[in-house]
Amino acid sequence: MARSDTRLVRFGVFALILIVAGFILSRGSNKAVYAGSGVTEPVAAKEATSGGHINHKLSTVNDIVLKNTQKTSGVDGGKRVKATIVTLARNQDLMQLVSSIRVVEDRFNHKFNYDWTFLNDEPFSDEFKETTSALVSGNTKYGLIPKEQWSFPEWIDTERAAKVREEMREKKVIYGDSISYRHMCRYESGFFWRHELMMEYDWYWRVEPDVKIYCDIDYDIFKFMEDNGKSYGFTISLPEYKETIPTLWTETKKFIKENPQYVPKDNMMDFISDDNGNTYNGCHFWSNFEIASLKFWRSDAYRKYFEHLDKAGGFFYERWGDAPVHSIAAALFLPRDQIHFFQDVGYFHNPFHNCPIDRDLRLKNKCMCNPKDDFTWKGYSCVPKYFTVNNLQRPKGWENYT
Repeated sequence: MARSDTRLVRFGVFALILIVAGFILSRGSNKAVYAGSGVTEPVAAKEATSGGHINHKLSTVNDIVLKNTQKTSGVDGGKRVKATIVTLARNQDLMQLVSSIRVVEDRFNHKFNYDWTFLNDEPFSDEFKETTSALVSGNTKYGLIPKEQWSFPEWIDTERAAKVREEMREKKVIYGDSISYRHMCRYESGFFWRHELMMEYDWYWRVEPDVKIYCDIDYDIFKFMEDNGKSYGFTISLPEYKETIPTLWTETKKFIKENPQYVPKDNMMDFISDDNGNTYNGCHFWSNFEIASLKFWRSDAYRKYFEHLDKAGGFFYERWGDAPVHSIAAALFLPRDQIHFFQDVGYFHNPFHNCPIDRDLRLKNKCMCNPKDDFTWKGYSCVPKYFTVNNLQRPKGWENYT
């Protein structure tokens, strides 16, 4: 009996040690970060309050995710780069955003656990923070956009801008009468990469509500960009609506004439112009999917280019989008080999699909899409031009998907 009692005592002590160790691990360092206060709040800190803390019930889910995060920094165990997934969203976008987060986590991020940064021109609701934190495998961060970056700058004639919006409304130009859309385009062009929450990162993947990723991404997509000397990655390219950018190219030509030092010899002018730079053909990378270098947007070339465009007023007097602004800058200020087309990801943003037409690639990456829906090789796509000007080999059978 004494020997049995001793064994029971030993077993009890051992069990107690395991319970204590498990509790300590469960109180790990997964955090939700809020911009503005300079304070980082543990996810499990308190019940939800107006300050945006996450409640105890939710923290249990996040603690489990945290354990998985601590076990690996990537599928191959390699060192991760300084990168974040970033989303500009409103509180009312939450339900549309949930599906985007879920698919990016399932297809990619649950293997690498990168942070996710959310930006909004209004404070995020507790529901938004709780729901997104529960879905993301890495840390979640929530930033408020400064008022001056989401409003009319002082040099804009608001009456003239209002007249333009009314004219575009009558012409039925898409988002032509929207003030918020213009603020968004200006912000994505010149400010998201300056936000305090973004400053610790070198790379980002832009994800929007209601998008889909069709294929498994089993490699660290950020590390791929860094290791291969890439600065800008895209999945879909098409011409911009000319009605929204009548003077964008005129202002661009002024800038490069005054700043030729920013245009490398091996630029990709032949992608965005069919007549050696005289006119802009409208081809741009659809920026609702971007995997790119933050260092590029922070460079002197891009900063000065944006400042030139901002002072010209075209974000408000016309309806310049961030997509053509980003695309023209990438084509002009980057060597062409730093721009990368992702043909293995599979992507959808209404109404266009990117679906690998290579059968073996689709099977290998468990893609869930129909190649007949792929937009890449259609007549309205600019991707064929990208392949042509860069002397790239097109995938076998591409002609069957035009």
